[in-house]
Amino acid sequence: MMVDWVVTDELVPYADAVERMETLAAGIRAGTEPETIWLLEHPPLYTAGTSARREDLVDPDRFPVHAVRRGGQYTYHGPGQRVAYVMLDVGARGRDVRQFVHRMESWVIAALAEFNVTGEIRDGRVGVWVPRPEKPPLPDGTPREDKIAAIGVRLKKWVSFHGLSINVEPDLSHFDGIVPCGIRDHGVTSLVDLGLPVTMNDLDAALRRTFDEVFGG
Repeated sequence: MMVDWVVTDELVPYADAVERMETLAAGIRAGTEPETIWLLEHPPLYTAGTSARREDLVDPDRFPVHAVRRGGQYTYHGPGQRVAYVMLDVGARGRDVRQFVHRMESWVIAALAEFNVTGEIRDGRVGVWVPRPEKPPLPDGTPREDKIAAIGVRLKKWVSFHGLSINVEPDLSHFDGIVPCGIRDHGVTSLVDLGLPVTMNDLDAALRRTFDEVFGG
């Protein structure tokens, strides 16, 4: 299947992005728009998914908060973080929601592997995680792991929208205003925080190289 790749260089207001995603998804359902991967960055903001808990919004006045009809809890978006909105016809790709989410995770892991970063998934913890053996373990002895990517999708009439975000070089202190995805015991990291001088263009190229091997074009 032919997929249209769109890259927006300027920061995109969140409401504008949601409106554009809705329009594209409707067009894909109608057969008037191609499947689309949209790569962009947002100004600093928090989003609250359908499972968000009020107590996980630590600092509600820090950045705008957007209620979102996608799976997941609170997430942060901002400059230095690559957001990939994924508008795909899941109906034509097997009609298997669980498999689709697994492919999203596998796509992130494959892209990170291009930079020799080992991304992993954990039962009960959404997103992609990086082991941090160089950091002290948690008080109960559990090894430290930091989140490097968040995933939250919505399907409407078998077309997906929303998608994923990967931390390239965001201000990690901006995550302090929420409990990211409701997980208190682990932190967040980025490619640059891991000591890798990766640019947004580098990551975009890795996402494009690995997409077909995961989704089959």
